[in-house]
Amino acid sequence: MLLVAVAAVRVSSRSGLPSLLIYLGIGIAIGQDGIGVRFDNAELTQVIGYAALVVILAEGGLGTKWKEIKPALPAAVMLSLVGVAVSVGVTAAGAHYLIGLEWRQALLIGAVVSSTDAAAVFSVLRKVPLPSRVTGVLEAESGFNDAPVVILVVAFSTVGPIDDWYVLIAKILLELAIGATIGLAMGFLGAYGLRHVALPASGLYPIAVMAIAVSAYAAGALAHGSGFIAVYLAAMVLGNSKLPHWPATRGFADGVGWIAQIGMFVLLGLLVTPHELGDDIWPAVVIGLVLTLVARPLEVFVSLLPFRLPWQEKTLMSWAGLRGAVPIILATIPMVSGIGGSERVFNIVFVLVVVYTLVQGPTLPWLARKLNLRETGEAAADLGIESAPLEKLRGHLLSFGIPAGSRMHGVEVSELRLPAGAAVTLVVREEKSFVPLPSTVLRHGDELLVVATDPVRDAAEARLRAVARGGKLAGWLGTGGGSLH
Repeated sequence: MLLVAVAAVRVSSRSGLPSLLIYLGIGIAIGQDGIGVRFDNAELTQVIGYAALVVILAEGGLGTKWKEIKPALPAAVMLSLVGVAVSVGVTAAGAHYLIGLEWRQALLIGAVVSSTDAAAVFSVLRKVPLPSRVTGVLEAESGFNDAPVVILVVAFSTVGPIDDWYVLIAKILLELAIGATIGLAMGFLGAYGLRHVALPASGLYPIAVMAIAVSAYAAGALAHGSGFIAVYLAAMVLGNSKLPHWPATRGFADGVGWIAQIGMFVLLGLLVTPHELGDDIWPAVVIGLVLTLVARPLEVFVSLLPFRLPWQEKTLMSWAGLRGAVPIILATIPMVSGIGGSERVFNIVFVLVVVYTLVQGPTLPWLARKLNLRETGEAAADLGIESAPLEKLRGHLLSFGIPAGSRMHGVEVSELRLPAGAAVTLVVREEKSFVPLPSTVLRHGDELLVVATDPVRDAAEARLRAVARGGKLAGWLGTGGGSLH
């Protein structure tokens, strides 16, 4: 099973195809129509799916760069609120008038498929060199729009009459406000604590970061707010803070995120029964066409009217509304609630997600090229600086390598112009270490150790990042330290 999962990761990475399809296929192969493992517990699937989604959102938030997402926040919020409303209405109308579903089922499908999947978006977009504004909007949207969609799906899955539209809007805004407040508070408090409390082992820092993010979800849910917004914002704050042992934390989060994706997708594949999908393939294709060619473009162009974005970027965002495991998980909510026709809703959503993920994922890089939105050229590589606190010395040990593309290549140690209280203490080159002289010229592939006292730690790190991007004249030419990650 482990070898199959590793092979699946490689295939999805090389093809640009979201790993969703491969893992779903593994689950189907193990299930009732494959090896014969029988599994039909929708409630357990929903619980495990929620837990996996929390981890995936945490990983996505930790990897979100504030400098990219900051200008994209207003557009992402509009897509997550106004856009979701447009998408639900148009898709539900298509399901009702074209397929003949009753309004509750049509609204359920419209709400369920209006959520873009964080795992699919993060896995595909981070391998496609798109402009930072486009990537920022899409990543923020995938992190934000789960919350209003969950509220709508739960409302439509309640036995009895559906709340009035203004009540639903009030609930969505209140839960988002509560979740955002709790998420930001826990993120800032957690970052402050990790910077000022020395844990007994470096391996505890990644665990502590993930624990803070997951706790934000729990606190948000207990306060009757949106736990999904809380975990994403808490993780984003942590990911853009100066935390000790950050590269190790990032690697740990990536690994846990992959485990969550694999487990969630395989379980969803187990839950579906392929021989029961035949009658729902055509309805799924029709609803998917309405969603992809009408609802999503209308959602993007209406939501982004206040923003002066080129039509090429809006077109790409319309095609990049990737669906994944999240809609399938949300489709289990009406099943658990016992809503009539919920099994058909689940089957339609499952087929729709598989078919249109297969179409949209691999074609996204091609469309970006046709629209001239792929960023070309090799940017100067940023430094992955590892920071370890030196408590007794009231200082920090910074370690980093000089990657290919870094403009630190060819710079002398004295030309780094580190602040007083910081110094390069060791260079490792071609597996040999030495104490550098002020005239030592740095090269690609070098590993450096820098000791900095606590008051100048931030300034030293900012200076190193500036030189990595701007060379020895950084600062004089206006090249600043920039974002940390």
